[in-house]
Amino acid sequence: MAFSPVGRKKVTSHLILLFVNIIVLALSAQVNLFQGFFFIADLFPLVLSIITFVIILSLLALDFALDNSYTSRAQFEIGVFGVLSVFWLAFNAFSTSRWRQVPFHCNSIPSDFPDEITWCKNLQALKSFVWTNFLICLFIAILTLRYAVSQHGRGNKHIFKTPLSYHPNESQDFNRGSEFLQFEKMP
Repeated sequence: MAFSPVGRKKVTSHLILLFVNIIVLALSAQVNLFQGFFFIADLFPLVLSIITFVIILSLLALDFALDNSYTSRAQFEIGVFGVLSVFWLAFNAFSTSRWRQVPFHCNSIPSDFPDEITWCKNLQALKSFVWTNFLICLFIAILTLRYAVSQHGRGNKHIFKTPLSYHPNESQDFNRGSEFLQFEKMP
């Protein structure tokens, strides 16, 4: 089944997050290789980017594989991206406070230490991308919440019962039929 315009925007936002997350994963791997995987503040972005990578790939795979995936519904996406943004915020705050001792201008490091200059530049890039990753997770959660609430307010009560990949005005009913429905309509 083809994605609706809302579904295409949702998949696009997931792919943007996946792209930024891969950059965070690569940069944090390089920073950790230089430090020998010693500092916990450097390990947080690595571990969290791996977790985010697995979650995003799972969400995308289920969205493409299943027509009525619960993971594509508004309440699930709001919860997942809300929790991810809280984790990214907490771990970024911790890691950034540890990284404040690193010079902001990597050119202030003497040129006799090219490995340290490369590490410093990678760390500065990692700092910006971990916060970008947090902002993308937060924006996805907030915009999904805003969209779901506005659709629900417009009378599209099925917004929480159907995947976001389908247009909210579709007349398709994804609810299961009840075998006891005949007894509910008795006078």
